[in-house]
Amino acid sequence: MKILLIGECSNVHWTLAEGLRKLGHKVTVLSDGNGWRNYHRDISLTRKYFKLGGIIYIIRLYVIMIRLRGYDVVQIKNPIFIDIKAKRIFKVYNYLRKHNKKVFLGGYGNDWYWVYTCCNEKPLRYSDFNIEGLLRTNIDALIQRKEWIGTDKEALNRYIAKDCDGIITCLYEYWCCYKLHIPNKTHFIPLPIKMNEYAKDKNTLRNNSKIKFFIGIDKDRNEYKGTDIMLSALKSIKMKYSEKIDIVKAVSIPFTEYERLMNGCDIILDQLYSYTPSMNALLAMSKGLVVVGGGEAENYEIISETELRPIINVLPNYNSVYNELEKLVLHPERIPKLKRQSIEYIRKHHDYIKVARQYEKLYLNTLNE
Repeated sequence: MKILLIGECSNVHWTLAEGLRKLGHKVTVLSDGNGWRNYHRDISLTRKYFKLGGIIYIIRLYVIMIRLRGYDVVQIKNPIFIDIKAKRIFKVYNYLRKHNKKVFLGGYGNDWYWVYTCCNEKPLRYSDFNIEGLLRTNIDALIQRKEWIGTDKEALNRYIAKDCDGIITCLYEYWCCYKLHIPNKTHFIPLPIKMNEYAKDKNTLRNNSKIKFFIGIDKDRNEYKGTDIMLSALKSIKMKYSEKIDIVKAVSIPFTEYERLMNGCDIILDQLYSYTPSMNALLAMSKGLVVVGGGEAENYEIISETELRPIINVLPNYNSVYNELEKLVLHPERIPKLKRQSIEYIRKHHDYIKVARQYEKLYLNTLNE
């Protein structure tokens, strides 16, 4: 197949492309590299924010449009898959629809179905937008609600979801929300991770050494993703057990540097309000790190995992995070087993070629309909 993946989210499309290429498909990734993270892509489409930046971006988009034709499959990462206003994306989407065989929508993050459903139906006990029956009022959540509900973005998302050939979600949470509204089109496929040779000799805890905790901080989404609470709990643990732990922080840096800092650590704190580990946490697990974050029962159920339990699940509050971190510090003998299970979990459920085969099967089935 000839496949075009548009947009990037935490390196999902580039990793998927690598897997699909291994299976013999011709794959092109077009993206802006996910901003400052600067992920790999084949066609780079970035917008510079100065006086003529928007005009230059539009010209560049029109120049490359001719190259976005004749694909068997086009997959967009989100309704806002290019960096222009939602009302202008309608034309771009319709162009892709007209000149390619099948189009899939990625349910990979913030969109109307995610924001609206968490704020209204509330199928999840907690999320980026609610904790139990209460709506979160942090500024990031309020901004997302304002951007997606009752706007051009909502109209675009609903139009694409109704029109496209399939919706592929990557986390239990996103699957849950889309399934409520469009059950016949919604599919779940795990995130793809490229296993790293680094993990082979890093799945045990070094004797007589401090436990290294790693935390990535996106300055623009610190409170929204719960990093503020996790970091606060971690600092308290550091004050109490300074001789037992070290903290490694990565603050809004390119992906290559982020990954370099992660290497050599033992535990990663990530995504307080999530039921499931996301790309950064899964990458860490592939390297033998233990995740403290989202590991609810639903996460294991959707992938039919009945034995491995490598994730230290925490509830979205300071006390839960603090207590789980303290248990790890006081019982470091648990860590080697959790490290080994983390690597096995990725091999079993998230290996990029295994995941690419699931995409391949869905694409082919849809093409043959």
